[in-house]
Amino acid sequence: MAEPIVSFQNVSKRYQVREAVHHLTFELPAGKVIGFIGPNGSGKTTTLKLMTGLLHPSGGQVLFQNERVRRTMAEHIAYLADDGAVYGFFTVQQMLTYYAGIYRDFNAAKAAEMLAFMRLEASQGVRTLSKGNLGRLKIVLAVSRQAPLIVMDEPLAGLDPLVRESVLKGLISFVDLDRQTVVLSTHEVSEVEPLLDMAILLDRGEVRAMDSTDHIRETLGEDVVQWMKRALT
Repeated sequence: MAEPIVSFQNVSKRYQVREAVHHLTFELPAGKVIGFIGPNGSGKTTTLKLMTGLLHPSGGQVLFQNERVRRTMAEHIAYLADDGAVYGFFTVQQMLTYYAGIYRDFNAAKAAEMLAFMRLEASQGVRTLSKGNLGRLKIVLAVSRQAPLIVMDEPLAGLDPLVRESVLKGLISFVDLDRQTVVLSTHEVSEVEPLLDMAILLDRGEVRAMDSTDHIRETLGEDVVQWMKRALT
């Protein structure tokens, strides 16, 4: 059996008096598109930050390719944050050049292709981008990396509902699932569902359910939204 790309072993994270996630134990298979879903405040963003090494667990351990996750894992894990690290004083092209200088796995040719797909102008100033176009730029920055793990926190945030489907399809078409794994969190469950191989439901900092989307649809006879609602009742 193939080794998991990510493993959470009894992981908890406390912020002062509040415990955001507790006793998370799960494994994520490589080469899949995996969605973390759940209500606001369920612990999705905390879980993704623990996965990328941006947060250190209060208890338990997180492993990436059988190594304990640490902040320096950024060279192997591409992370698209909901609040995104982009700089308004750059143009779009300068932002790509900046990323290429930081990450050795940044693929400039793929980035240029994605810019065209996302209909972004390389010469445009980042601070002048609409919220939707800023979201597209962050997707380009994350997916243009050839990292084995791409983690995206709410990649559809700010995107016009009319373009989400095309952006999602394009996003996945630029990922090499023979060599890469995609983990994302989302509130737009029904829109993302066609892309998912696995869904993990978080609620109040705990895993309430996890399953392959094939099993949910073919064996349980539900879509992921129905599966989620049933698990939360």
